[in-house]
Amino acid sequence: MLIRRPAVAGTFYENNPSALKEQIAEYVNLKTETVEVKGALIPHAGYIYSGKVAGAVYSKIKFPELFIILCPNHTGLGEKCSIMAEGIWQTPFGEVHIAQSIANEILNESAYLSDNVQAHLHEHAIEVQLPFIQYFKKPFNIIPICLAIDDIKALSDIGQAIATAVKHSNKKTVIISSSDMTHYEPQEIAKEKDKTAIDAILALDEKLLLAKIDELKISMCGYIPTAVMIIACKLLGATSAELVKYATSGDISSDYGSVVGYAGITIN
Repeated sequence: MLIRRPAVAGTFYENNPSALKEQIAEYVNLKTETVEVKGALIPHAGYIYSGKVAGAVYSKIKFPELFIILCPNHTGLGEKCSIMAEGIWQTPFGEVHIAQSIANEILNESAYLSDNVQAHLHEHAIEVQLPFIQYFKKPFNIIPICLAIDDIKALSDIGQAIATAVKHSNKKTVIISSSDMTHYEPQEIAKEKDKTAIDAILALDEKLLLAKIDELKISMCGYIPTAVMIIACKLLGATSAELVKYATSGDISSDYGSVVGYAGITIN
């Protein structure tokens, strides 16, 4: 069985399990009331920058049996629509198993997805989510999907495939889109652009999100997986969304001339 080893442990987050536990503890609130959600948008930058936003979202989620985690393809490796349908992901906290049977159903339901490992081997956007989930010490499996195609027909196909497989599985599932928001623009411009994208997500309007990304040249790296997440969640009955937390890298670095935005949103 393929073991996907950590690619960014020691850079994006602590490599030592004890240090990692202490790091994540700074960002989560175990006293937060949890709710069942169908999906979430969660950032994937280094924890020092996006950890507070990620931790705020994970603290609110009533944990399911399965996380389907969608991400953009930062590396350019592999196929444009790549699902890893079997194997194990390792982090400093231990192993996470892929839900193979459900992953294969998603693969079979979609005309666009390929069973492809290469897209996942060096991609950080799913990996950085896993230690946060493991921190809560509840059993779970994952399905990793890496996307680099913005054709609405393809995105609808993949969203439908995910929703169909989730319905058939009868497993409590949360669909996560791993994405940062605007990249390397002044704080006020980034916040303005991000608000436009966030408003489209809160409206559960994937077509509006895609249109605004194109119209305003918003450098949100994970708009494609976010659109798929919205499509799948609506097919599973989602009717509302909530902005949990927003921040920028400037809040940490105090460099407001060139920031990256981070939004944490739940879909209910």
